Amino acid sequence: MAVDASQLTPEEFEQFRTLIFQLSGIRVPDNKVMLLSNRIRRRVKATGLADFHAYLKLVRSPLGQAELTEFFNAVTTNETSFFRTEKHFDWLSTEFIDDMRGRLRNTDRSRSVRIWSAACSSGEEPYSIAMCLAENRSKLPDCQFEIHGTDISEDSLAKARAGVYGSQVADEVPEKLQARYFDHAAGSSEWKIKASLKECVTIARHNLMEPNRQKDYDCIFIRNVLIYFSRESKKVVIDNLVRSLAPNGYLVVGPSEGIFDMLGMLQKQSTFLYQKT
Repeated sequence: MAVDASQLTPEEFEQFRTLIFQLSGIRVPDNKVMLLSNRIRRRVKATGLADFHAYLKLVRSPLGQAELTEFFNAVTTNETSFFRTEKHFDWLSTEFIDDMRGRLRNTDRSRSVRIWSAACSSGEEPYSIAMCLAENRSKLPDCQFEIHGTDISEDSLAKARAGVYGSQVADEVPEKLQARYFDHAAGSSEWKIKASLKECVTIARHNLMEPNRQKDYDCIFIRNVLIYFSRESKKVVIDNLVRSLAPNGYLVVGPSEGIFDMLGMLQKQSTFLYQKT
């Protein structure tokens, strides 16, 4: 039978977005019917099923667990870039480094800097963080850098672990950093993160609606993702993030997350920066 080329019915749209919300806390807006229809239609065709209804039945069934992962990968938005929102990385390379330098010099804490890139997508954010720290290694001698990138999409995680990117690197990464942290052959469109940088970055699957077993992060980046969450889900995520912050740790947020009135337990440092004091 041919795949129905029309968009999701109102009932199907509600059923699919309820499933997405149950899986991740992400609430698909009412105006995304066509977008969701197009993405799910690709999976309907890939599985050889007749229509959206048959596909929904599959992903809800015990036999559809593998396809459920493919479904979630297909409908998750993963737009990112290296050094996205430059002022965040300017802060990381200057004020944050100076703060950590003072803390490590004046306390008995372990000589490590731990940063969590939550919802890291295909890895551009954690590798951008790693480059900022590597560029300031002279200010933090004998210090171990730990950058943890997490996401819920297995497709995105696979790309992040591979660390192989396209020609956008030439536009997004400063030229001096391209040679230091990427392997790139002249004329090739492939840019590969060097092993020396990948050593300090770990990539793992994590659902933001669940607590992170890792604790005591000096900084957490959570940007351009909570805009897709319901208000109730945002509160759960924020609670999980705050509990994972070390004392005096920083939370870096995107401009459109819709969470600023939920961060009263943190001290506001700037429009994008909050500290656990």
